[in-house]
Amino acid sequence: MNKIPAPTGPATSLAALTRCNFGTFRGYVRTLLGEAEFLLGRLDAHLHPAAPEQVQRLVFVCLGNINRSAFANAVAERLGLRTCSIGLATTTGAPAFHLAVQTAREFGYSLEAHSATDLSDHQRQDGDYYLVMEVRHLHRLIKAGIPRHRIGFLGHWSRPHRIHLHDPHTLSEEYFQTCFAQLHAAVHCLSSHLRLAGSPAALAR
Repeated sequence: MNKIPAPTGPATSLAALTRCNFGTFRGYVRTLLGEAEFLLGRLDAHLHPAAPEQVQRLVFVCLGNINRSAFANAVAERLGLRTCSIGLATTTGAPAFHLAVQTAREFGYSLEAHSATDLSDHQRQDGDYYLVMEVRHLHRLIKAGIPRHRIGFLGHWSRPHRIHLHDPHTLSEEYFQTCFAQLHAAVHCLSSHLRLAGSPAALAR
């Protein structure tokens, strides 16, 4: 029996492009919504540290602390920054997701020894600056009592600019590559900014 060929054409190409660049259609929509809030100025207070000279440590935040924030933390550590990472809804001690480990290795980083930390187990320090991946993460941190001026968007420093850095968990290897490339660029850009501003987080080592 002859196999029916898979459909091809503009719709298929658009779906593949969406999966590769935004993870899912929901990721694409949330990216657009995040950029809209940015362009309307609603996130202006969370784009740059208000007082970078007071930033003692970077805290990378995502949901599970096994993909995005874990990798961002590894990149920041390589750059000599004072850093840690946490999850808003995770199990403390959980390892990095296997595709995160694989993708990080392709970028030259190791997540084999990573151990997740839930927000409830996070030891806050004076001078912490929290870097979130999504708008909803911002609201979760504010609800948990983190001062607004100590929360920023890591994606603001990414190229291309993306307020919303969609969760790659269980998604394609291609999107893991895209997401980690954005995280890598964002951490490097932020690091340069903090060094120029004389932030202790960037001058610690």
